Amino acid sequence: MLMSGDDVAKTSSKRRAPLWARLCAIFGCILMVLSGSALVGGQVLMARYAGAVDNADLFGNAASATKVSDIKGPLNILLVGVDPRSEEQTPLSDSIIVVHVPRTMDQAYVFSIPRDLVVDIPSFAKTGFRGTRGKINSAMGFGSAVGNGKHDPVQGFDLLARTVQQLTGIQKFDAGAIINFGGFKKIVDAMGGVTMKIDQNVKSEHLQPNGKPRPRLARCADHSCEHPYYGPQAEYKVGTRHLEGWQALDYVRQRYGLPKGDYDRQRHQQQFIKAMAKQALSKDVVTNPTKLDKVLKAAGNALTFDGNGHSVVDWGFALKDISSENMTLIKLPGASLFNNGRYQGEGLEDSADEFFSSIRTDAVGTFLFQHPEYFNNNA
Repeated sequence: MLMSGDDVAKTSSKRRAPLWARLCAIFGCILMVLSGSALVGGQVLMARYAGAVDNADLFGNAASATKVSDIKGPLNILLVGVDPRSEEQTPLSDSIIVVHVPRTMDQAYVFSIPRDLVVDIPSFAKTGFRGTRGKINSAMGFGSAVGNGKHDPVQGFDLLARTVQQLTGIQKFDAGAIINFGGFKKIVDAMGGVTMKIDQNVKSEHLQPNGKPRPRLARCADHSCEHPYYGPQAEYKVGTRHLEGWQALDYVRQRYGLPKGDYDRQRHQQQFIKAMAKQALSKDVVTNPTKLDKVLKAAGNALTFDGNGHSVVDWGFALKDISSENMTLIKLPGASLFNNGRYQGEGLEDSADEFFSSIRTDAVGTFLFQHPEYFNNNA
């Protein structure tokens, strides 16, 4: 049944907008969009979004996965951000985010795992990998080889998930997604840009002020240099800024030159997710069918999803009570590790074990009350 503009206004005034696709928000794409009951053609848009999403067996258990009747908390979701690469390139997980949804299903706790965190990476029979101790962002690469010099990030996700499970003690993830960072740009552009708080001055390692790539030093063509670029840099200065897609993506990728390196980048990525949530909720997006259609399709094309038997729309409805206001952003305290003056990676403080225990027992709220330093107040 089609609704007139007046009907939509009356429906919205009576209750909070029924926001169905929280999945897009929590899965790092958009946060939420209006359900079909509050938007002309909403059911069509949902079908298009679901059809655009690339469904895959990220956890390597498709044969044994059984769909349960309902999605119930507590839930743990693993999100991995990757830069687009060819089949011949080894995929690296540039962003690793875990979302914990408590039994009440009305809030979400979001934390990032440092990409350079030194962990034990387990063996992986599919590739003959025997296991090692190294940086966690290499786990996807170790698990991705499929023969003939080809690499599959979907298969690599499986080993990364096992590595995160071993680190945190989480028995299994209820859902997972690979988010293509290149797709982020299209999402932001479809929304008309995103307004977000820049909390520190940042210079781009990769792009010029006009958005074009910075030139690469000839002597660094073999990727032997840590900083291979030269020339003018795009800058992001402190304040509330409206960013185009390429600017937002570039900003959240930066870590070189920042006081806390990857910890600063993690905070900026969390700020970006929350800013996208706000933008997706704005009237400029949710009441504009044409723009909303573009946003949904861009989000679908950026996402590879495994809902353990449930579709992306099933998950969207299950997480309908989560909004940007009840999303708590968490920072894991840690520090750099050195051996004879050489950087080895990152390590977490001992209290992280207690935090991981609170996830397993669904007591994150209690833990945060006792450890307020874990709140990411700047995000």
